[in-house]
Amino acid sequence: QANLVESGGGSVEAGGSLRLSCTAPVYTYSASCMGWFRQGPGKEREGIASIGSAGGISYTNSVKGRFTISQDKAKNTLYLQMNDLKSDDTAMYYCAVDNPPLQLCEAWSSGPRKSTRWGQGTQVTVSS
Repeated sequence: QANLVESGGGSVEAGGSLRLSCTAPVYTYSASCMGWFRQGPGKEREGIASIGSAGGISYTNSVKGRFTISQDKAKNTLYLQMNDLKSDDTAMYYCAVDNPPLQLCEAWSSGPRKSTRWGQGTQVTVSS
């Protein structure tokens, strides 16, 4: 069981920034894919950013140019830097890990599997 713990959420005005963190057990960094997902009020969960063990990164279109995913393996931490936040970014944000076939992290971000491990989430609220 991967114990992923997110932090860094909060309330911010539109145009502001937040940085989310996700600490994970050391062994999770052997996972081929790590990523950030979110679920807004009345919306389905969506993958927004993923990073592969080889460093490949992908973003969903709505956050490209505003969000940056990164990881510090020495600290066992995954980050999501969120800039120029909009009211549509209001959601519960989750980090997740998995080992999809062929390390297709972008595809995994679009469709998490039953084996995907999740954190408990951190709330981000953006006021306009």
